[in-house]
Amino acid sequence: MTVGRPYNRAIATAQKLVTKLHTAVYRITGGRVGGRMVNSPVLLLLTTGRKTGKRRSTPLLYLQDGDDYAIVASNGGTPKHPVWWLNLQADPLAVAEIGGKKIRVRTEEAEGEEKQRLWERLVGMYPQYDKYQRRTDREIPVVLLRPVP
Repeated sequence: MTVGRPYNRAIATAQKLVTKLHTAVYRITGGRVGGRMVNSPVLLLLTTGRKTGKRRSTPLLYLQDGDDYAIVASNGGTPKHPVWWLNLQADPLAVAEIGGKKIRVRTEEAEGEEKQRLWERLVGMYPQYDKYQRRTDREIPVVLLRPVP
């Protein structure tokens, strides 16, 4: 489908630019600008590219759960997992930036009752997640960021 490809490329390019801008503003202001979106807190997740080895930053909505943080690998309900989740599957160590604070984390996918409990809270925080899950055939992962010393 040739008509869709340039459009998809244009969307992907725009998303990358918006992500870079959001990340830059977040860092410059210590999260005072860009630290909340749609009434939800935002963190920057730094992962290591599984192919390039380069560090990548992605702004993501999060939910604090005790000492841990829960994020959703929704990718807007598209059929493919977000690249940051693929990167974490290759290397589960990452850094979460919350405001001006950097926290080393080990990541893991929530499962079973824990996933259900977190999913309900995450959908309560951001109802679009439920729409994203209905939009796709893939199971959208809930990812836990567990601080490590």
